[in-house]
Amino acid sequence: MLGTIVNTLAILLGGGLGLLFRRGLSERFKAIVMQAIPLGVLFIGLSMALGGLLARRAEPLLFIISLVLGGITGEALRLEERLERLGARLQARFARGERDGRFAEGFVSASLLFCVGAMAIVGSIQDGLKGDPRVLFAKSLLDGVTSLIMASSLGPGVLFSAFAVFFYQGAIAVLAMASSVGVNQALLREMSIVGGILIFAIGLDMLAIKKTRVANLLPAIFVPALYYLPPVHEFFLRLNALLGQKR
Repeated sequence: MLGTIVNTLAILLGGGLGLLFRRGLSERFKAIVMQAIPLGVLFIGLSMALGGLLARRAEPLLFIISLVLGGITGEALRLEERLERLGARLQARFARGERDGRFAEGFVSASLLFCVGAMAIVGSIQDGLKGDPRVLFAKSLLDGVTSLIMASSLGPGVLFSAFAVFFYQGAIAVLAMASSVGVNQALLREMSIVGGILIFAIGLDMLAIKKTRVANLLPAIFVPALYYLPPVHEFFLRLNALLGQKR
C-alpha cells in the first residue's frame, strides 16, 4: 500500500500547487495548457495500445471483445452517470464558490486518467504482491505533475481524484496481497492495450474532438483477466486448434 499512499499524496500536492498557480495564469495560458495535456494523453494512450498490439502473440480481437463487453457492463451499471453525480455532490459540499461548473469535469477526467492504464494496475499488483512500490513511485511523479497542470485549469475537482486513486489502487493491492497470485505477461499486455485505447479516448474528449463515455468502458480493462482464466483460455486454445484443422 506504500505506493498507493505516495501516489495519493503526490496528486494532492500537485493539485494544491496547481490551485495556487491558478489565479496567476491568464485564460490564454490556461487554454494552451489544456491543449498541451490532451496531446500528451493521446500520445501515451496510442503508444500503450500500439505497443501491445505490435507485440508477438498479441490477441488481435481480444481488445475489441473487451471494449464491447466492458461497455455493455459499464452502461448497465451507469458508471459515467454515477461518477458525474458524485462529482456534483462533491462540488456542492466542498466547492460552492466554483462558478465555472468544471469541478465535476476535473474530478471525472483526472480520476479516469490516473486510474486507467497499466501502471495503475500493474503497480498496485506489484505493491500488494511483492511489496515493490517502484512502478507506483514513477506513476506518482507523472500524476503529481499532471494534477498540477490540470488543477490550474479545471480547479479543485482534480484534488478529489486522489481519493478515487487511493480506493481503486488500494483495492487492487489488497486483492493481490490476499490472492498471492502472479500476473502473466500476456494478461498485462492485453490490459495495456485496452487501457491505452481508453486513455486515447480521454485525450479526444479533453480536446472536444469526440465525446466518449469512457467511465462506462472501464470494465473493459478487466475482461482480459477473464479470458486468461485457465479453463476459459484452454477452451479458446482448443477452439483455435479445431478451427485450424478444419482449414
